[in-house]
Amino acid sequence: MKAFTSTTGRVAVLDRPDIDTDQIIPKPFLKRIERTGYGEFLFYDWRLDEHGRPRPEFELNDPAFGGASILLTGRNFGCGSSREHAAWALQDYGFDVVIASSFGDIFRTNASKIGLVTIALPTAEVKRLIGLVDPVEGAEMSVDLERRTITDPQGQTFEFEFDDATRTWLLHGLDEIGLTLQHQDEIAAYERGHGVA
Repeated sequence: MKAFTSTTGRVAVLDRPDIDTDQIIPKPFLKRIERTGYGEFLFYDWRLDEHGRPRPEFELNDPAFGGASILLTGRNFGCGSSREHAAWALQDYGFDVVIASSFGDIFRTNASKIGLVTIALPTAEVKRLIGLVDPVEGAEMSVDLERRTITDPQGQTFEFEFDDATRTWLLHGLDEIGLTLQHQDEIAAYERGHGVA
């Protein structure tokens, strides 16, 4: 898993509530067997028309949001089905952090297992951050998971809450296998003591 400590990057705004995983990565693209390459299909039906051309009205096609690594979005982001591909697509597209007022529980878990940081802030705070993003020039923000701080486009820094266990996994790039391997010696000793190894 990709470790995450901090990032400073451009911000994209997708100010819509209840964005479900089928919108994030539509069903036709779930047949792939790889865990990479999903970024080109992110928000496919919203981002591209029936001829595969970018829809100019879709937020992420706005040049002001080009190359963004931080996504500001609406409440209940990632609701719907449990497809892991939604988190894979966001990360493959270039996002390191998603900030919303709430997330679908399964999506948030899937994101944490690949190093995609999901930060829940009060609705008013998310709206304030969205309001600070210049619609023409765009904006940059910083997210520091180690210190649990966000520096907004005006340079103001504030703290956010984040689950201790998930924070540790993300800071050290540990997925469930990595966490288990930290106890490799104890596992081997147990197996020897029970005639397994």
